[in-house]
Amino acid sequence: MKLTPRAVTLITVVLAGRATTANFIAPAASAASGRSTAQAVTSCIKVTATIPVGSFPEGVAANPKTNTAYVTNRFSNTVSVISGRTNTVTATIPVGIEPSAVAANPKTNTAYVINQGDFVVAVISGRTNTITARIAVGRIPVGVAANPKTNTAYVTNLGDDTVSVISGRTNTVTATIPVGSLPEGVAANPKTNTIYVTNAGIGDERGTVSVISGRTNTVTATIPVGSFPKGVAANPKTNTAYVTNADDNTVSVISGRTNTVTATIPVGSVPFGVAANPKTNTAYVGNANDNTVSVLTSCRR
Repeated sequence: MKLTPRAVTLITVVLAGRATTANFIAPAASAASGRSTAQAVTSCIKVTATIPVGSFPEGVAANPKTNTAYVTNRFSNTVSVISGRTNTVTATIPVGIEPSAVAANPKTNTAYVINQGDFVVAVISGRTNTITARIAVGRIPVGVAANPKTNTAYVTNLGDDTVSVISGRTNTVTATIPVGSLPEGVAANPKTNTIYVTNAGIGDERGTVSVISGRTNTVTATIPVGSFPKGVAANPKTNTAYVTNADDNTVSVISGRTNTVTATIPVGSVPFGVAANPKTNTAYVGNANDNTVSVLTSCRR
């Protein structure tokens, strides 16, 4: 079967007269009372570019400092580097077998790419668009997150229920942390130096989130969440984490202060990815089964 190039769609959201590039499509109106708000937000969203990349683009990360985006092309074994200024691909970098997830460290101008097919993380220099290191991690790496404050990256290994800790200074694995069953999503809170890992679990085992201290590289708490947790995002400003529960069609909201679930919010069908905007205290949830994005905004009191 011939694999054809795919494209990345850039969307601009206009809020208070300012344009911001984002990687979501549109908010979901899950209730009649929220339709007017959803329609108002949708009217401020427009596609500003469609950029051809490699085959089966999967992971995406942005470096706000350099206005650059990185897209993993799983079936092309490459990463497309996109200029946010010109909306063009400025480099195509061969990385490894089946690149899936990617994370950027704006402070060091570095990108970390998961190569699921060969259990390696490729480290890309944003200055030269070349690979500066290939780091062996655990079995079936799936998720990656970077903590710019500590110059550290974290990789979830689905095949051996661990998290690999990578030093950005030495490009080596400095610790391997056992977590729960089938870890996938990972997010770092640079303000508290805390890492959150979703554990999907197997059989009747309920999904959990492992909370890791970046200072000691140990699990400090295990928090029960919904069924089959996938994505996780951290809001450093509010010390909150958001977890998508794919089988429950909900999002668990975790307090970083108490390590407890403070709310469980119904969203769309089969929620996978989630991202948080600390500046607006808003979270965006991708619902894989109904092609929508749910927008979560904290209520004003």
